[in-house]
Amino acid sequence: MNVVFAASEAVPFCKTGGLADVAGSLPQALRAGGERVSVFLPYYREAREAAGATREVGRFTVPLGGEPVEGRILEGGVKDACVYFIDAPRYFDRDGLYADAGGEHPDNADRFAFFSRAVIEAARVLMPKVDLFHAHDWQTAAIPLFLKTLYRDDPIVGRAGSLLTIHNLAFQGNFPKDCVLRFGLPWSVFTPEGVEFYDQFSFVKAGLAFADRINAVSPQYAREIASVEFGCGLDGLIRSRGSDVSGIINGIDAAYWDPKTDAHLPARYGPDEFQEGKAACKAALQRECGFDADPSACVFAAVSRVSHQKGLDLALGALEPRLAAGDRFVLVGRGDRELLSRFERAAARFPGRLHVHDAFDEPFAHRVYAGADIFLMPSRFEPCGLGQMIAMRYGTPPVAVATGGLADTVPPHGFLSLRAEVDSVSGVVEAARGAFSRPEAWSERVRSGMLADFSWDAPAERYRSLYREAAGVARFR
Repeated sequence: MNVVFAASEAVPFCKTGGLADVAGSLPQALRAGGERVSVFLPYYREAREAAGATREVGRFTVPLGGEPVEGRILEGGVKDACVYFIDAPRYFDRDGLYADAGGEHPDNADRFAFFSRAVIEAARVLMPKVDLFHAHDWQTAAIPLFLKTLYRDDPIVGRAGSLLTIHNLAFQGNFPKDCVLRFGLPWSVFTPEGVEFYDQFSFVKAGLAFADRINAVSPQYAREIASVEFGCGLDGLIRSRGSDVSGIINGIDAAYWDPKTDAHLPARYGPDEFQEGKAACKAALQRECGFDADPSACVFAAVSRVSHQKGLDLALGALEPRLAAGDRFVLVGRGDRELLSRFERAAARFPGRLHVHDAFDEPFAHRVYAGADIFLMPSRFEPCGLGQMIAMRYGTPPVAVATGGLADTVPPHGFLSLRAEVDSVSGVVEAARGAFSRPEAWSERVRSGMLADFSWDAPAERYRSLYREAAGVARFR
């Protein structure tokens, strides 16, 4: 199949969250299975700096707001990866992917409507035929809408299927309804069954209503977004799509996240001989954090965006008794300043036992995954999550809340709290700490998590099946 993969971010070029990890690794797994996958990204300032040398392979024009906007198609960045950048300086040559120090970019609606149409136009320039467009989250969710309205009779893309993957439904891309005319669309799409959402134009609703197939990033999250609690006001539409909605758990790059070869670690180890290497990593991490290197202390850790969603306030409440008893905690993350300050005050109360690393530091994060004993991820909701899978790969069983991808991946190797509440999380933290005190059973738990297959092999195969479904639906429209 000839697949166009459109995303607003992807490693190693530009990243704000987990979408970038998926968009950077899933296409590689799909290509390894024989699919022809072309990745399209905005040519942000950040992407330009990361991509290095590129070459122009085409030009196009997109009408937006009554005026033509020209763009260039650039190829390059990674050898043999088939990555294309949409170059339009007026929209992408600025600080920040979606926001800068002053807040959200005020023209984000136009920026990503332009990008969505630009991807379609670029495909028309570069390809004789497209079988499927794979869009991700609200930033590219207008692609299915454009395909079924403005491009429905186009000989190259008019019969292409479309798939929308939802990485986080809480981000919806809702903007004033004058977007309908500015994007060149008919008013007939602005209905409760179409793009209208509380009298606004909703990008994500456009994708949910017009994509041939919808996918969420874990089976549990696919069920959750069909509920009132997690559906963000769109649960009725999602339920109405019925069997068109599926859930595929994300994978991790198993070659990159591998404690046997990870150059960031002071010692390397595998599932069959992890005790010595992991003990060395734990001692080194404690020293790096200013702790006494005590092998009997349990080192808890979190590598996370610091926000209410991630439940780190629950973690702090659950950890205080453990810190008082002599255990340790390492937090790596940036975000909510008030929440970070609570951890900093706790660090002052428990000197030499709590370390806050308020920065994105990838090498240090690797050392934390390897050196910790228990990984904390008590998210209030978590569409998929990658941290828990990485932690298990490094021999660090997670404590999490039974939501989204955490419910799908943590058992039986880790520990789940049934509720996102301090008392419930505290009880599971104590249970995990008790399990840690039984070395033989703990070693078996660690080993089982390290042997679990969190690679892209099985998810990529499921995506290939979903691609064929969506393309088949489009062929017989």
